[in-house]
Amino acid sequence: MLDERKAAILKAVVEEYIETAQPVGSASVVRATDLLVSTATVRHELAHLEREGFLDHPHTSAGRVPTDKGYRFFVDHLTPSLGDSQRHTVQDFFARAHGEIEQMLHDTTRLLTDLTHYAALVVIPSREPATVRSIQVVGLGSSVALAVAVLSDGTVKKAALDVDPAVTDSTLAVAGAHLTAHSTGRPLEGDPPIPPTGDEATDRVVARARATLQRTTAAEPEQLFVGGAAQMATTFDAIETVRRVLAILEQQYVLVSLLQEAIHDDALTVSIGAELGVEPLSQCSIIVAPYESEGSAVGTIGVLGPTRMNYTQAIAAVGVVSQRLGKALREG
Repeated sequence: MLDERKAAILKAVVEEYIETAQPVGSASVVRATDLLVSTATVRHELAHLEREGFLDHPHTSAGRVPTDKGYRFFVDHLTPSLGDSQRHTVQDFFARAHGEIEQMLHDTTRLLTDLTHYAALVVIPSREPATVRSIQVVGLGSSVALAVAVLSDGTVKKAALDVDPAVTDSTLAVAGAHLTAHSTGRPLEGDPPIPPTGDEATDRVVARARATLQRTTAAEPEQLFVGGAAQMATTFDAIETVRRVLAILEQQYVLVSLLQEAIHDDALTVSIGAELGVEPLSQCSIIVAPYESEGSAVGTIGVLGPTRMNYTQAIAAVGVVSQRLGKALREG
């Protein structure tokens, strides 16, 4: 635990270092705080914070920089907030966000990058299968139809199927209605039998549409959307660090595992530097949060940036966007 003065000094160092990327000296701390103390007193407190591992002292400078421990204390005592313009950006985005879930999640990475200027990550994990909301079968030509299934998590599955040229649009519509009536509330890949309609042509369409849609869900890998990697890379000074971070961002399995391990108790989580357990990302932090649909977590979103990130803004952005994304998915 730190007393009030040391905590205020540490906060001032972290905030100025995040802003300037330059080691912070005692005079800067005095200007940045309301503490009625001398620069000599601040130097003494800075030295104490360094001995306790909250700050580091680069050999080429008289100032200090935060360590992972310093950032952790700062984050744990932080009140995240978004500015009014950023809140309006989020509101406008979700007011327009409609359509397929994949496109919405892809666009969400761009939203997070615009809000934070860091790499944005959105994962759709392979969890319990979503259930069917509705199925439609529509004609595309003389012998081709399209089966479209809307699932409870907002996913839209599409599959083209061959049909007899004599099949009418009316038959296709009846097949879709029959599939919806006997599939709603069940996983698409389930095996309960669907009773016949009594019309041979309709039953053939039902069987083909169901089998084709089921193949689209078989063995689907976890999906990862990454946005803003190039923009985030500009926040690092060392070229070698940029190369290592970008190399990790190209490894989907590593990133998915990292996000899953970083999140705790299905709540927003901040992992800083060495806490990530991935050496190439030792100068990075990750902020992750679950997003929900139908009352349970269905995926994870987050941002990856330097340890010298704007935590106040980034934590608030991830928290607000995860909540709004879940709401958008629930409302379909």
